[in-house]
Amino acid sequence: MFGWFKEKPPRPNGPDFSTIDSREKAVKLFERGDLEKLFLMPLEFGGEDNALNTLFVPVGLAGVKAGIDGNVVAPLAADGKITRYKAMPEYQGRSVIPIAIKIEASDPGSFTATINIWGEALARENGA
Repeated sequence: MFGWFKEKPPRPNGPDFSTIDSREKAVKLFERGDLEKLFLMPLEFGGEDNALNTLFVPVGLAGVKAGIDGNVVAPLAADGKITRYKAMPEYQGRSVIPIAIKIEASDPGSFTATINIWGEALARENGA
């Protein structure tokens, strides 16, 4: 009758960056200390500190990615098990803050990992 008994949609878990729809807004949050830089192609792997290689993510997540890159991907490369690497951001709506980053290393072997950050990505099971 008044909608009091209707089931409400679940509230999203985690942060909400849906209003951060420009690089300028992301930079302001970075300067305030709410976000940090994340390099898609790590500097150690030959990536550059430029706008094309830089994303802004919540503080602590760049360290998560660096841990995967340094502790898993680098040893695989050193052993010749992989020769290709890419990190692909996924976005939701107009936000410039990625909801997830998928890391793929391959040739001849294969390794994938997904870092779920916010939004729809947090509702996924098994990091898919």
